[in-house]
Amino acid sequence: MAVERYCAPESVAEAVALLDPATGAAAFSGGTDLLVQMRAAVRSPATLVDLKRIPGLAGVEFAPDAVRIGAATRCCALTANDELRALWPGLLEAAGLIGSTQVQGRASLGGNLCNASPAADSVPALVANRARALVAGPGGQRSVAVEDFVLAPGRTVLASGEFVHAIELPRPAPRTADAYLRFTPRTEMDIAVAGAGVSVTLDADGVCTGARIALGAVAPTVLLVPGAAAALIGSRCDEAALDACAGAARAAARPITDRRGSAELRRQVIGVLVRRAVRVAVQRAGGT
Repeated sequence: MAVERYCAPESVAEAVALLDPATGAAAFSGGTDLLVQMRAAVRSPATLVDLKRIPGLAGVEFAPDAVRIGAATRCCALTANDELRALWPGLLEAAGLIGSTQVQGRASLGGNLCNASPAADSVPALVANRARALVAGPGGQRSVAVEDFVLAPGRTVLASGEFVHAIELPRPAPRTADAYLRFTPRTEMDIAVAGAGVSVTLDADGVCTGARIALGAVAPTVLLVPGAAAALIGSRCDEAALDACAGAARAAARPITDRRGSAELRRQVIGVLVRRAVRVAVQRAGGT
């Protein structure tokens, strides 16, 4: 099917109307995934709906209790934002790994999430930081926790006519910090074989009082692992706690074997990444 129509709506309502499934429409912001899929004949939309002109779809809004990132905000704009980096250095590290410098000029967190790849770099970091996807559609607006957003590779909770217009993150509590690490065969422009997003909260004595551990590329969707977080809580994130945390992560992983790595490799590597990411997050939170 050839593209018959390009539309650039200037309101959420207009975009929802254009995304009527009868039109064979596909929404995009940067198009870095969609255009590749179209060239490979994986997708063939008749109508392209460019979301970037809708007010609020690009940019960052800081509020006292949360920060809202427009779904079409370019990754290069995020990684250049010092205020965001002070709050979530791990999330911005993840955003900075999405593609090349050229891709960074077009790609967005919203697109990385909606592409629904198990290996998406930003998603474990978003899950670790309790992010929510703000969805608009024919039935109005709703909010979905990012860990519940992707149902399977390439499939999300979005219904006909819906699209993500923003991602919202609650401001971190005091002495809370995050980290994201991944393993790839190459140093640049590769897809994660395994990835780990971590957030930890410490009390004044350096004891962990809260944690979130999210794993990427080791299951059909990103995994939030409460057991790995529980292994840290009440500890100073010492070696014994890190061993238990890494073990819980390995036990939760459900990896596959493909040309980029075996299931055994992924299971081993995810434990190493979780240990290292926790250490980084603890240091950033003021621990030792």
